[in-house]
Amino acid sequence: MPPEIKRELVDNMKVLRAFAISLTRNGSRADDLVQETVMKAWANIHSYKPGTNMRAWLFTILRNTFYSERRKAKREVADEDGEMAAQIARKPDHDGRLQYQDFRKAFEQLPDEQREVLILVGAMQYSYEEAAEMCGVRMGTIKSRLNRGRARLAELMKIDESEALELTDNATAAVVSSNGNSTL
Repeated sequence: MPPEIKRELVDNMKVLRAFAISLTRNGSRADDLVQETVMKAWANIHSYKPGTNMRAWLFTILRNTFYSERRKAKREVADEDGEMAAQIARKPDHDGRLQYQDFRKAFEQLPDEQREVLILVGAMQYSYEEAAEMCGVRMGTIKSRLNRGRARLAELMKIDESEALELTDNATAAVVSSNGNSTL
């Protein structure tokens, strides 16, 4: 790049700042705008035609940058405390669906009596006593089948107790949960 173009760019810094202050009405914001303008001008210096009006070219870049940022700011919502983001943030559904598919495959591999107890106590939320009466066995047998079924599910699904499990429905989460309650 010819040195006269560099010099002309530097020579226009004071008038750029004055123009930026007139737009922003804030010295700090004006300095940021001038810096952004110079960076854009430097990156696109190949598009500047020597012998034309450098000041007009720089003012156009500054003005366009200023108005682009204002349009962008109008679309943004101030959310200093993160309250709005917390309301709209949502985990993607596909993670839960994939884990649900894994759960179904593992669940089908369990013995009938373990599946039955997991459904009665975990998904349908029957008490141990009610499940024992329905299955015609003692309450201790229900607890044993439930614990063995959950342990086997965790083993088949390769679930680490320390990692969070994302499932798509409350019933499935209750079946897998060690306390029988869903936290979804």
